[in-house]
Amino acid sequence: MEIPSCNQEEIIFRSKLPDIYIPKHLPLHSYCFENISKFSSRPCLINGATGDVYTYEEVELTARKVAAGLSKLGIQQGQTIMLLLPNSPEYVFAFLGASYIGAVSTMANPYFTPAEVIKQAKASAAKLIITQACYVDKVRDYASDSGVKVMCVDAPPPGCLSFSELTSADEREMPAVKIHPEDAVALPYSSGTTGLPKGVMLTHKGLVTSVAQQVDGDNPDLYIHSEDVMLCVLPLFHIYSLNSVLLCGLRVGAAILIMQKFDIVPFLELMQKYKVTIGPFVPPIVLAIVKSPLVGKYDISSIRLVMSGAAPLGKELEDAVGSKFPNAKLGQGYGMTEAGPVLSMCLAFAKEPFGIKSGACGTVVRNAEMKIVDPETGASLGRNQPGEICIRGDQIMKGYLNDPESTKATIDEAGWLHTGDIGFIDADDELFIVDRLKEIIKYKGFQVAPAEIEALLLNHPYISDAAVVSMMDEQAGEVPVAFVVKSNGSTITEDEIKQFISKQVIFYKRINRVFFIDAIPKSPSGKILRKDLRARLAAAGV
Repeated sequence: MEIPSCNQEEIIFRSKLPDIYIPKHLPLHSYCFENISKFSSRPCLINGATGDVYTYEEVELTARKVAAGLSKLGIQQGQTIMLLLPNSPEYVFAFLGASYIGAVSTMANPYFTPAEVIKQAKASAAKLIITQACYVDKVRDYASDSGVKVMCVDAPPPGCLSFSELTSADEREMPAVKIHPEDAVALPYSSGTTGLPKGVMLTHKGLVTSVAQQVDGDNPDLYIHSEDVMLCVLPLFHIYSLNSVLLCGLRVGAAILIMQKFDIVPFLELMQKYKVTIGPFVPPIVLAIVKSPLVGKYDISSIRLVMSGAAPLGKELEDAVGSKFPNAKLGQGYGMTEAGPVLSMCLAFAKEPFGIKSGACGTVVRNAEMKIVDPETGASLGRNQPGEICIRGDQIMKGYLNDPESTKATIDEAGWLHTGDIGFIDADDELFIVDRLKEIIKYKGFQVAPAEIEALLLNHPYISDAAVVSMMDEQAGEVPVAFVVKSNGSTITEDEIKQFISKQVIFYKRINRVFFIDAIPKSPSGKILRKDLRARLAAAGV
């Protein structure tokens, strides 16, 4: 459904900071390395698992070698490669190498089930899948049937290519391509405000704008510099990490310390060893830090900024983690993959910081406009009036891949991206999120699309109807729960349903509880009334 536009005068909110010049004509890789001469010999990537260090000069050269290697493999401008990898230097080399030749990278969680990986590989038309040997079986049959090449960053099994073919290529053979600012460079998948996962087309111009909104200018929203060490423990297949850690870190010449996964002991060891200064986290990591008795045994006093995003951080957690990082400024940002992704950021992170309020998500980024609209009427609302958050600017997505209808339902004719989140802006221009219109469930910051789980449930012969909603959970934030209508005469149990789903999906999409119900509440048009189901959960005290 197309979003109605409203003719009344709009109330538009802007950053407290002035707009800046953004070089939107530059391809993403050129922008990231624009100031490389200032820090070419400084550490760029540190592999936490091995201790290997790559300087900026080495990373930039390796990216160009990979670009030449991709071209030699037959990857052409506009084509897509899939990165099915945990955090690693090879992830960075592949992403940047693809950018150099005008190719697109789609990122998939390596823990996805084979069906989930294949669905994304098909939808994105990936020509090459770069992965580790332990994940090859997930894609082997699909790849051989569809002529897709599979490449491993470690020892490749028979029939797979080695990533060394890319890193040993001659960078002088990299093809000259004309990249347009509107060309896509990244294709993360998101469920948006509703429905199944969709490919989000993020362009060179969009990502350059988003990174600049955070780290460029005399008084940047996010003041990081070449003396900083940024911890990259959040997965690079998530746009928060790709954008606000990797790309922002590259732009300013910071050292980026790569961790494959979060585990509290190596996490604390690496922070102490490398004197990490910037900690981009998500609420589950914040919770683990707060609850761990080990934190006091390590010197993590080097941390000067703790950024939290991907899901709201409650005031209690915010206060508790502050005591663990006595020298750090703590604040939140608010993002959405489709928005490029950052909409607002805490100005405590600015070079000349502003005071912040606990629980706030900061203020709208520079070179962008925000408005709050009444979800029913589309009317523009003033301060302290909750409504749907909308954002406009060059950083937002180009649209959903091959899905004009969903694009039209998210970005209106005036260029406003409708987030599906309910919030308000107070008298000090601080943004507070209060609710969600959209159906998406956030498990530890990971997206769970109810429609995806519902489609699997409806495939079961003993289930006649089903609906999935979120249930609050202290550790995960939210977990998916299912309301199920049994087929006539069926004796299917909760455990059988849970097992049926868990075999088909990644761990965070597994159903936490099953509630049997006589009928799924629906509107006259057939839309599931999720509010009614959530009200049932509240009434039952769960």
